[in-house]
Amino acid sequence: MMSPKRPLDDQARAEAPGEFILRTEGYTHYQVDGPAEGPPVVLIHGFSTPMFIWDPLYQALVQAGARVLRYDLYGRGYSDRPPGPYHRDRFDRQLAELLDALDWPRPTGLAGLSMGGAIAAVYTQRRPHQVSRLLLLDPAGLPMPETWQQRLARMPILGDLLFALLGDRILLGGLKKDFKEPGDLETYIERYRVQMQFPGFKRALLSTLRSGLLTNTQDAFQALSQLDIPILILWGEEDQVVPLEVGRTLQHLLPRATFHTIPNAGHIPHREQPERVIPQVKAFLLPE
Repeated sequence: MMSPKRPLDDQARAEAPGEFILRTEGYTHYQVDGPAEGPPVVLIHGFSTPMFIWDPLYQALVQAGARVLRYDLYGRGYSDRPPGPYHRDRFDRQLAELLDALDWPRPTGLAGLSMGGAIAAVYTQRRPHQVSRLLLLDPAGLPMPETWQQRLARMPILGDLLFALLGDRILLGGLKKDFKEPGDLETYIERYRVQMQFPGFKRALLSTLRSGLLTNTQDAFQALSQLDIPILILWGEEDQVVPLEVGRTLQHLLPRATFHTIPNAGHIPHREQPERVIPQVKAFLLPE
């Protein structure tokens, strides 16, 4: 069943938690917590699940005294769905404009999950002086095998038809793959569904799939190897979305980075194994 639609307007934004800011391409939905003088950290979510995916890590970093910013990428959550292509330049510009508008302290710690890792790599490649430390959680962006849905989605006309007819079912059905053990999957799905009521969500995802950001950002990761920025890579050993083999490729691209695998975790290790992940992240992003 397709999700009912409603406009992403002032009324919808008034119902949302967090704050909004209007920049070049529309409104960005964001949340900031923690002491103003705390070490700055920015969290970038992945391909389709908006910023709530960071909940346990966001809360832990705030409690540890960090100043933490998380936000919804364009096309996701409560952020606007502007027309045009959803490629690396759009997401990089969104982050840069958001940090400038908030007068965010830099250099800042930067963390990217899945596709957010690719966006973080692009931002760091282009502005290395603005990033103090880089955390990559199961990042996308390197070549990897595609599902049949992804192959079809990238095809003109057929992909649009597929997403129009079966997009909701494909997206919701695929959420289980994010986890080794889904746990309270129904609650996760209900929170995910909220963004699906606003027109433009599936259009944004389809455009992102076709942009190459998920599988063709190797140049940005390669450039990181030339930078003197501490990098921590954490990877769920049971990741079915971006397999550990991709992580091993990234480990060779970034030999100076610290690379740890997380047992009994899928694509979102900080939610499945917080007791393993959160201490490592705090030690890395908030050094004494």
